[in-house]
Amino acid sequence: MNSRIVCARALLVLGALFATSPAMTAALHYPPTRKVDHADTYHGERVEDPYQWLENDNAPETKAWTEAQNRVTFGFLHGIRRRQAILERLTRLWNFERYGIPSRKGSRYFISRNNGLQNQSVLYAMETLESEPRVLLDPNALSADGTVALSGSKVSWDGSYLAYGLAASGSDWNEWKVRDVKTGNDLPDHLKWVKFSGASWSRDNLGFYYSRYDEPKPGEQLKGVNYFQKLYYHRVGSAQSEDRLVYERPDQREWGFGGEVTEDGRYLVITVTQGTSPKNRVYYLDLSQPRSPVVELLNDFDASYNFVDNDGPVFWFLTDLDAPRGRLIAIDTRHPARDRWVEIIPQAADTLHGVSVLNQQFVCSYLQDARSRVRIVSRQGAPVRDVELPGIGSAAGFSGESKDTDTFYAFSSFTVPGAIYRYDMISGKSSIFRQPKVDFNGSDYETRQVFYSSKDGTRIPMFITHKKGLVLDGQNPTYLYGYGGFNISLAPSFSVSQIVWMEMGGVLAIPNLRGGGEYGEEWHQSGTKLKKQNVFNDFIAAAEWLIAQKYTSPKKLAIAGGSNGGLLVGACMTQRPDLYRVALPAVGVMDMLRFQKFTIGWAWTSDYGSSDNPDEYRALRAYSPYHNLKPGVAYPSTLVTTADHDDRVVPAHSFKFAARLQEFHKGPHPTLIRIETKAGHGAGKPTAKLIEEAADRWAFVVHELGMK
Repeated sequence: MNSRIVCARALLVLGALFATSPAMTAALHYPPTRKVDHADTYHGERVEDPYQWLENDNAPETKAWTEAQNRVTFGFLHGIRRRQAILERLTRLWNFERYGIPSRKGSRYFISRNNGLQNQSVLYAMETLESEPRVLLDPNALSADGTVALSGSKVSWDGSYLAYGLAASGSDWNEWKVRDVKTGNDLPDHLKWVKFSGASWSRDNLGFYYSRYDEPKPGEQLKGVNYFQKLYYHRVGSAQSEDRLVYERPDQREWGFGGEVTEDGRYLVITVTQGTSPKNRVYYLDLSQPRSPVVELLNDFDASYNFVDNDGPVFWFLTDLDAPRGRLIAIDTRHPARDRWVEIIPQAADTLHGVSVLNQQFVCSYLQDARSRVRIVSRQGAPVRDVELPGIGSAAGFSGESKDTDTFYAFSSFTVPGAIYRYDMISGKSSIFRQPKVDFNGSDYETRQVFYSSKDGTRIPMFITHKKGLVLDGQNPTYLYGYGGFNISLAPSFSVSQIVWMEMGGVLAIPNLRGGGEYGEEWHQSGTKLKKQNVFNDFIAAAEWLIAQKYTSPKKLAIAGGSNGGLLVGACMTQRPDLYRVALPAVGVMDMLRFQKFTIGWAWTSDYGSSDNPDEYRALRAYSPYHNLKPGVAYPSTLVTTADHDDRVVPAHSFKFAARLQEFHKGPHPTLIRIETKAGHGAGKPTAKLIEEAADRWAFVVHELGMK
């Protein structure tokens, strides 16, 4: 589209956004929240928990409280005059065609597509890349409001069957079914109580391996603790009650299992995890030998071992053993002693986070200061070439089978929507397969990467994106977003929501905090357990740097994050309430003393530690957002967001934090909680809900920052 037309449309929208709205002078009246005299004792210390009753999400009193809170919140948000214009712009901008990365199984190709405003992407099958795609699975037809999502899928090796998982209302619980690819009809297969599992087909295409938990007790589905995962084999056409138990460990309630069949069909590689620790164990079954025992190949739980592929009995692993930034090793299962291991690709200056095998070569994906770099390496470890990426951003994909001479990848950045490329492994050339067209001119914006010093002098990278020609006068509204945990990296990515923010003149700042995976396992560990405060210091230092460099000021700064990032926002707003004007903690872990008591929360102790440990308790108590709110403090304008079906970070975290914030906060700034219904932690959320939530978020920020 002509850039002048795009610019003119944006100006019309912004004129509506910046129109003066009537002052919202009426004082907010928050719903009364019952306060009880309750306390728990940790290592001899009595800790008050007056809102613990809100943990009972099934209680009528809790439901009444959430409804009352929503009435106040939505009344405030929908009273913001600019919200409607923001909603309309989000809707127009979101309405663009986008594709997933294609895959090939047998002679068929499979690809997902969203025509723009569909609540869920649709899965298509193609007989050839040039043939007309036909609908294989449309999740939008499974619910009127789009709250049933495709949570996982796996096509059989020959392309004849699709095993797929469905999640309702954002829950982590999945139900898996099987569809005949040729006819598009479902078979009678129906698997329940599946969580944190994919599917891996046996080479004969007769069935697949998956993991599940026992059925929870009534009323405990969304908050009961999840222990004792088991690995099963399901044969197509049979009832779940007939599934064969492949592996379980009744002596290890925290162990989780993932089964992966090797490309040659000979082995089932069993990855054994414990919580969210990147360390794991690796076992395997020789499927060519009936009744063969499970072999415990790597059982020391001393490092991360990610299975890549195999050459007969030789297994390749991406590991951080003696290499925090990653290396590739080969283990001959006939001679598995450590002194017989062979290093193929040594650790480099950049972080190696993914390896696949194509055209009998290794495709190695690196992070270079949180930006993608992809290198082709021979089976012997010799460099072949670097993949020429379209620019500075993030590349994902490069999957397939070892014999494949072509593959696909997606590339995106903060101002470039995800285009799909086909890559020729022989020539090294990329060609565009699908490229979205968005009502947005990315050339009007710029991204730079800066480095700043944290409290202890550690050098932290940060991406900053905004309109070209920005004046550094300290008056720019700035949105500082972070995560910092669980070895997760924040690389450049395209977000419609963030584009609308920058169209309104906002600055987007994303630091790569410790606790993430940008610089390998040492970087991750330096932001965990007793060192978790480093993460908050990194984020606070990012805010201080932006202010010192005159990008913004405390009165123009909003901070945001979700899940572990919600904890980040909660901790930073309680430690430095003077530094920000707006705080947006989403689905956050806010009670650091009780998180391990719900659903999969126990698994996070590898990053957080546990209040059961005296030293870790003291560290957790020092920053737990719920416990560090203080009476009479003027906190930033706060919009807490959560969802009633979040069974990852149960909504009680946000309920309790919001109740105490409303009790203690002093000043005119609103402290609200927005509770989404029929939604979960975020995955699979319908497009309509995503747009509404983004409109509420930006309306709140625009109003509270006084953007005109």
